[in-house]
Order: sequence, then C-alpha cells, then structure tokens
Amino acid sequence: MFSHNTIRPLESLEIAVEQGDESTTVRVRGHLGIDTSPELRDRLLALLEEQTPGAVIVDLTEAAYIDTSGVATLLEAFKIARNHRRKLCLNGIQGRVARFFEATGLSGVFETAACQIPLSPEVS
Repeated sequence: MFSHNTIRPLESLEIAVEQGDESTTVRVRGHLGIDTSPELRDRLLALLEEQTPGAVIVDLTEAAYIDTSGVATLLEAFKIARNHRRKLCLNGIQGRVARFFEATGLSGVFETAACQIPLSPEVS
C-alpha cells in the first residue's frame, strides 16, 4: 500500500523593519526555519552594519515557530552586534518559541528585559 503524504508549501516569514529615534525594531511574523532564516539573517546583518541609532530589537511576538537554523541566525546577529558594540534584544518570546528557548537553555543568552518595543504612533 502506498500512502499519500500531503506536501506542505514552504512556511512563510514576514519581516517588518521600523526605524525609531532610539532603536530599530525588526518584527518577525510566521515560521523562522531553515528555509526562511537566511532572509532574517540578511536583514539583521545589514542593520547591524549600518549606523542606525541605538539597539536593534527583534520582536518575536508573532513568530509561530523557530528551529535551530532560526536560533543560529539570532546567535550570529547577537555576536555581530556585540563585536560592533551594539545591542541586540529579543522581545515577545512566547508560546512554542518560548518553550524552544527554555528547552535548549537559550532563554538566558539573549537580552530581553532591557529593551522595550516602542509603541506604534496609532497606539495611545
């Protein structure tokens, strides 16, 4: 007997970059995995190489999934930020992503408390 497996299309990732006066926020939405992490890597490395103001904050509030390649991308960006004397922070780690960070022991590696995401102008 042959079984028919459903082939899922590549999971998508949306990246939005918001430049503020004191920080740059990179909002990640969707699946951060082996097929999508190179795009985030390119964006983060470009931001860290630029002379953008303050910290680079990666908002993972809407990240539904992360795997080891996504974590490797964040670790590489963290290392590059440190080498450039910049701050890279993660915000919004929750759900599956939080459990992954806890299970791998990475929850204490990234700075999370010191960087806060600025409110959008439409939020009062």
